[in-house]
Amino acid sequence: MLLGIHLTLMLGPTIAVPAPPTIVEALTGVEVTHSDRDRSGFQLTFEVGRSGGLDLLDYSLLTNPLLRPFNRVVLLIRFNIIPKVLMDGIITQVQLSPSNTPGASTLTVMGEDVSLMMDMKEQPHEHPAQNESIIVRKIILSYPQYGLLPMVIDPPAIDFPNPTQRIPVQNQTDLRYLQMLAGRYGYLFYIKPGPLPMQNIAYWGPPERLPVQRQTPLSVNTGPNSNVDSIRFQYNSLAPVQVSGTILDSTLNIPMPVLPLPISTRIPLASQPALLFNQPNVRTRMLTRCSAGEDGMPSMDNQQEAPVGLTFVQAQARAQGIVDRSVDQVVAATGELDALHYGDILEARSIVGIQGAGFSYGGHFHVQSVTHSIRKGEYKQRFSLAREGIGSLTPVV
Repeated sequence: MLLGIHLTLMLGPTIAVPAPPTIVEALTGVEVTHSDRDRSGFQLTFEVGRSGGLDLLDYSLLTNPLLRPFNRVVLLIRFNIIPKVLMDGIITQVQLSPSNTPGASTLTVMGEDVSLMMDMKEQPHEHPAQNESIIVRKIILSYPQYGLLPMVIDPPAIDFPNPTQRIPVQNQTDLRYLQMLAGRYGYLFYIKPGPLPMQNIAYWGPPERLPVQRQTPLSVNTGPNSNVDSIRFQYNSLAPVQVSGTILDSTLNIPMPVLPLPISTRIPLASQPALLFNQPNVRTRMLTRCSAGEDGMPSMDNQQEAPVGLTFVQAQARAQGIVDRSVDQVVAATGELDALHYGDILEARSIVGIQGAGFSYGGHFHVQSVTHSIRKGEYKQRFSLAREGIGSLTPVV
């Protein structure tokens, strides 16, 4: 099985190429974290030392130009013959840990995915007569050097701003602005590496919820068929919120009540969603206190007015987005598995089934984050899963 896992390290200022043998041979560990709500990151650990005349002045690996900050790092992993881009990122930190013990000195190189470069410059920018979908595609396509392929899902109620009434103004970085626009509808924005090296999918849309079995199910408490080392479930009854309020319709110019559905509009993963089954014990928030923060996450405590210049349909869609996102993590599951025993790579931002955990916590879950820890002869994965309630929708997965 160990012969079936191959890791390729690529480095370069803008175009990454396979790393030289001196760097590859010194690599002792790799850790990569993929997340649907935060930037993905990586950490490379190298063994360093001073063994020759060239090392008298400094560690040769430390002075290697390929490991400088803001260089590009691409990690390819081949598992069961199928190659996959595990990370396409930018170096942000370099740490040296000298040791008095021979062979124990380490050099750690850390970084984040290429969306980091979308979060570097803060400058005001106007987007006259452009709806969210157009703005998102325009911003993504302004970074051709990182091979961004836009995958944009139009929101349920597209906002077409009338230039005589208002003009969308961007006062944040491109990344923060994209996350804020996504937060209006309970959407996500993230960069997914691949499908080919030097390519990245820029996704702006709702979390993937189609319960299509594309990944090997996680099995627990099933004897020799168990493929999970540990797993823990948690139910948060305070997560769901309802939203109510009044919006001044920009077309009719009359106040209208905004009442989103008392259930998430996402494709269901649980048979007993908390927002529906916990009535009437669900927190209620006024629309004037609901907004999407700079990170795109819904906030219920910011004293902000209800959005102006919108129609009733647009305001209703934004309120529903807050409701939808509030229930995304009612049931959370965290755990760890051995990829060699699991026989596959668990992918973040997708759907996976759980079997052997009983009816309440079995069934399909959305994979929110996965941390890959790779060393010689070892491949561990720590994962975080979530859905909107308890109860499986299918008898088997």
